[in-house]
Amino acid sequence: MKNKTKVQEYFTAFVMLLPYIISFFMFFAYPLAKAFIISFQEFSFLGDIPPKFVGLLNYKEALTNKMFLDSIVNTFYYSILVVPTQLIIALILAVIVNDKVKFKDFFRTTYYLPTVTSPVAVSIIFLFLYKTDGLVNQILSHIGITPRNWFNEPSFVMPAIVSVAVWGSVGFYMVTFLSGLSTIPDQLYEAAEVEGAGEFTKLIKITIPLLKPMIFFNTVVSFISTLQMFDLSYIIGGSDGGPMGKAMTMVVMIYRTAFKEFNMGVASAMAFIVFGIIFILTLVQRKFFGEEMSY
Repeated sequence: MKNKTKVQEYFTAFVMLLPYIISFFMFFAYPLAKAFIISFQEFSFLGDIPPKFVGLLNYKEALTNKMFLDSIVNTFYYSILVVPTQLIIALILAVIVNDKVKFKDFFRTTYYLPTVTSPVAVSIIFLFLYKTDGLVNQILSHIGITPRNWFNEPSFVMPAIVSVAVWGSVGFYMVTFLSGLSTIPDQLYEAAEVEGAGEFTKLIKITIPLLKPMIFFNTVVSFISTLQMFDLSYIIGGSDGGPMGKAMTMVVMIYRTAFKEFNMGVASAMAFIVFGIIFILTLVQRKFFGEEMSY
C-alpha cells in the first residue's frame, strides 16, 4: 500500500510538471540543440537547398569577420561603461532610500519605474532628447557647450546609449541591493556609531562587505545583460550599427547575419561564441568574488 501511494505521488508530481517539461524541451532544449547543429552547417531558410555539413568553417568565418570582431569590442566597451556606473548608482540610491527619509516609498517607486518601461519607448524618448535641437543640447548650449548630434557621431553614440541603459536599468539593481540591506542587523550600525564611525566608514566597513553576495549577483546579471544588449542598439543604430558601426553589438550582429544576410550557420556559430564569452566571464567573476559565496 505504501509503495502504491508513493507511485501515485510521483505520478501526480509528473503530471503537474508535464506542462513545464514540454515547454522546456519545445522552447529551450530543442532550439538550443538545433542551433548547435546548424552552427556546423551551411544552412539557410531560403530555397530548397538541404543543409550541408561544413565543420568548423562557420566558426572560422565568424572569428575572421571584422564587423563581428568590432561588435565584440563595442559590446565590451558598453559593458565596461554600464556595469560599474549602474551598480554604483544603484547602491547609492539603495542606501539613501533604505535610510529613514521622508517619502522613501515614493522615491523607491520613482527610481524603479524606468525598469518596467518598455525599452522601445525609452529609446524613442531619448532619440528626441538627444536630437541636435533636443532638450539635452538646449541645456548644454546655455552653459557654453557646443550641441552634438549624439546618436549620429561615432565618438558619442555609445556613451549616449550607455546613459539610456543606466537610466532604464538602475532601478532593478537598487531593489536588489535593498533586499540585501534589509538583512544587515541595525545593531552593527549602532555599534559602529558608538565607536565614532561616520556614514562613509559604515558603508565601507559594514555595508559593502556584508553585501558581497548581492554585489556578485548584480555584477553577473549586469554583465550578462549588457553582453546580450540588443534593443537599444538596434532601435538607435539599426542593423548597420549606427555611425561607422560604433553602436553594433554582438547580438545585433547575430540578428543581422541571420535575418538580413540569411546566413544561419555563421549566425549560430556567433551565438555560441557569445555564449562561451559569457560563460567564461561568469567563471572569472565567481573566482574574483570568492568560491565561498552562497545564496
